[in-house]
Amino acid sequence: MTDENVIYADNLTKKFGNFTAVDHITFSVRRGEIFGFLGANGAGKTTAMRMLCGLSQPTEGKGVVAGFDILREPEKVKRNIGYMSQKFSLYEDLKVWENLRLYGGIYGMKDREISSRTEAVLSNIDMETERNTMVRDLPLGWKQKLAFTVSTFHSPKIVFLDEPTGGVDPITRRRFWEQIYGAAAGGITVFVTTHYMDEAEYCDRVSIMVDGKIKALDSPKVLRNKFGVSDMDGVFRMLAREATRKGD
Repeated sequence: MTDENVIYADNLTKKFGNFTAVDHITFSVRRGEIFGFLGANGAGKTTAMRMLCGLSQPTEGKGVVAGFDILREPEKVKRNIGYMSQKFSLYEDLKVWENLRLYGGIYGMKDREISSRTEAVLSNIDMETERNTMVRDLPLGWKQKLAFTVSTFHSPKIVFLDEPTGGVDPITRRRFWEQIYGAAAGGITVFVTTHYMDEAEYCDRVSIMVDGKIKALDSPKVLRNKFGVSDMDGVFRMLAREATRKGD
């Protein structure tokens, strides 16, 4: 693992009894990169992400995230990453600013830092007037914007986004990707799973898993050329035909 790689997996494997969910995958992700982690249902991408986040121990192999070993130092991994799921990971019965304060405290930020950071990020995402709004009363797109802000509030080295744009309209998805670009420009590495193949085109590099193994990994342009198709949907469909699994 070089200093430029903030995620490194070497033969990472996860077995459940006789079933191998993740089968000896090896890859690395560079600092500031937007890395797409794709796969159909049953491919093993969710299981792999859980290992990289320190939430599940590998059966075999090695993983290093933000400089910490995922097997020996899972708590340090969690402290140095951000995470956002499709459900947005927000507390609906708390106000906007209360969500920011809560997560800042969870990640060990000092009160003064939380206060100043709260003002800065609310201004940055144009939500100053909504600081006292209950999260449950926010429009879906605003909840998504806030959830991403919460996941990066503590300035993590890496943010893991697990299908973060599910269920939102194309315009809102596009605006969300502008947030992702901004985070990457600020040095945060973005590791994202998505079912939308047009979003794969926005990534610097894309990995595609099939039945627990990485079957392709490169930039969208290189993959399109390699498979002789016009878009990432074509690449995905060609590889997905090889899949035998039906559920993740």
